[in-house]
Amino acid sequence: MEGETIYMTSQEAADRLQVTQGRVRQLARAGELKGQRIGRDWLFRPEDVEDYDRRNPQVMTYRRRKAE
Repeated sequence: MEGETIYMTSQEAADRLQVTQGRVRQLARAGELKGQRIGRDWLFRPEDVEDYDRRNPQVMTYRRRKAE
């Protein structure tokens, strides 16, 4: 539908950022990753997850080291 906002779950955001779901929730609670708490879980706009990923290149460096 037109005008609908698409959200990602904390697990989908974790998969995209290649971190744990707990880490995503921690970032959201700290205000580092914009999200909306719904009950016990969080929802994130895909553009906010991408923005966090661009602003935090050190996370990518950690991912590369971990993969090697």
